[in-house]
Amino acid sequence: MDNKKLTIDDIARELQISKTTVSRAISGKGRIGQETRDKVLRYIKENNYKPSAIARGLAQSKTFNISLVMPGDSSLVDLPFYHGFLWGVSNMATKSDYDVIISMVSEKDITQLVRLIENHKVDGVILGRTLEDDIAEKYLKEKGVPFVTAGSSLDPTVIQVDNDHRSACRELTSVLFSKHITKVALIGSDMKTIVSKNRLEGFKDACMEYQVPIEEDLIYLDRDNESKIEAAVEDILKKNVECFICMDDYICGCVLSKLERENVKIPEDIKVASFYDSILLENSKAVNVSLKFNVTEMATACCNTLLSCIDKQEVPIKTLLGYEVVIRGATQS
Repeated sequence: MDNKKLTIDDIARELQISKTTVSRAISGKGRIGQETRDKVLRYIKENNYKPSAIARGLAQSKTFNISLVMPGDSSLVDLPFYHGFLWGVSNMATKSDYDVIISMVSEKDITQLVRLIENHKVDGVILGRTLEDDIAEKYLKEKGVPFVTAGSSLDPTVIQVDNDHRSACRELTSVLFSKHITKVALIGSDMKTIVSKNRLEGFKDACMEYQVPIEEDLIYLDRDNESKIEAAVEDILKKNVECFICMDDYICGCVLSKLERENVKIPEDIKVASFYDSILLENSKAVNVSLKFNVTEMATACCNTLLSCIDKQEVPIKTLLGYEVVIRGATQS
């Protein structure tokens, strides 16, 4: 028999038993005699039978799909983090015979996610962003769907995988302070996201450690588009700061472009640091200090954790991953 076309129907017909009996033998569930089970498994082994995803799903009450929920904000979905994270999740899921379905949500609209769950299209979900008041988290908890957040959650019962952003940002800011660069301005992104809050806390931790006054007029938050970022840069340049600290690579890219247009030299006139490095910045000699996080490691950890949850295995509530402080150019001295 052509092994590529072998189906449960074929096995049932060849062994003169029902398709239900074959499914039970494959899944190991349901009442079936040991002799019959052995006969089915022996036939499968001899014919190198590999059940399709649909057949396995029916046998194990699974879809063998997971959903990666990504923010629908046009300013975010093109960032290298989400490209790398999607690749890492898809690569890991494929190794476990799972497929990944992307669903796009916004802060107040989770329609795509709800449709997947209500139609029983997925076995579990990875939330690619965590918010202060996260309706996706609340919905998934209410529905009892296995899910993992890629990022920290304010809900201590939610299973989460994150980089240690607070410690990382404290360390990067401390590097600047240790080199006597203390007149700094911070430009931050959407403060409804937990990662932004953790990065801000890390910055403040370093200020307290080095007894550097936190100057509120040098902290610019919720700068979530290019025009707001450029307005912040214009204002900061009037205040004789020594260094811009950017909360992520998107902000940093906008800052660098604005400074170039203003003919501000880096690092001679001012230094630039970023709380998140990526391929957008790694070839830029203008970024003096930055933080590198391993996106593939995080994606793999999220996917593995979710698959363990789906299989009802015990997993840690929170997994914190590491980081690397990257120092370039004149700041190394």
